[in-house]
Amino acid sequence: MFNNTNKTVLVTGCAGFIGSNFVPYFLEKYENYNIVNLDLLTYAGNLENLSECEGNERYKFIKGDICNRELVEFIFNEYDIHGVIHFASESHVDNSIKNPGVFVQTNVNGTFTLLDVAYKQWMQKPFTKKEAYQNCRFHHISTDEVYGTLSDDPKELFRETTPYAPNSPYSASKASSDMIVRSYVETYGMDCVITNCSNNYGPKQHDEKLIPTIIRNALQGNPIPIYGDGKNIRDWLYVLDHCKGIDIVYHTGKTGEVYNIGGRNERTNLQIVDRICTILDQQVPKEKSYKELITFVEDRAGHDRRYAIDATKLENELLWRADENFESGIVKTIEWYLEKY
Repeated sequence: MFNNTNKTVLVTGCAGFIGSNFVPYFLEKYENYNIVNLDLLTYAGNLENLSECEGNERYKFIKGDICNRELVEFIFNEYDIHGVIHFASESHVDNSIKNPGVFVQTNVNGTFTLLDVAYKQWMQKPFTKKEAYQNCRFHHISTDEVYGTLSDDPKELFRETTPYAPNSPYSASKASSDMIVRSYVETYGMDCVITNCSNNYGPKQHDEKLIPTIIRNALQGNPIPIYGDGKNIRDWLYVLDHCKGIDIVYHTGKTGEVYNIGGRNERTNLQIVDRICTILDQQVPKEKSYKELITFVEDRAGHDRRYAIDATKLENELLWRADENFESGIVKTIEWYLEKY
């Protein structure tokens, strides 16, 4: 059983990509925390991602749905939850185009359920915390996609003050959940923070995402599919740098504030695939270059042209810095996938 002198934090969706990188990092860094991980284990979650935590007595996994209010209330009571770091989310844009209802259910209703249970557990009434829950915080993990799309002007970046303009059912559901979190700060005086991140990459990412898809198809000799003209631009953030940013905001961010976490690594999809193929040509050479497998496919509906984050606020106010640039991060990522595939 958990050590009762430790604070217990509920993390959600941590069998997925970012969460499964965060949990081992957090457990190793802080010995005064217990972690309860609530995850439904949909197709995107995999307990093997957390195999290194299984024997840790400060870690507990519970399979369940964040929309299940009875279960969430039970967890808060049973484990005396003193903080929430909320990763759980449906996140694949293509899936949101095919089946938007699931995204509204998980991302909007699920976030509301967690928030409302936390409010009733931690607070006596609006703006008054219960004595035992003075320092409890709800950290909501969001995305840069809530801001819509940018022009090709490199000076134009997403800032915390950028108006929301989500373009896909996925980003609309995340924008909605951000607004619900904000309302609990303004209406009830809850201690919440929000972080919006750019595209993550690194170990343990689901096969459906761009970088694992490129590596897997290349190694199997299959066509490497690239949407449209391949010139869509994303700002790439190494997953462990994102985890460190979440850690800093959870512990030192100001209540009610939004912090953008970005890698300052803008690349077109073509540049990404070219770089990966170049590294694979060096490390696992075949008769022909992997670049010959690149195939252009019909563009995704409502495909945002460019995302890029200005992380100045996080860097200046909370002194966060990304440790990896894209060149160093992609080498580590490819090494991990070469072992996997």
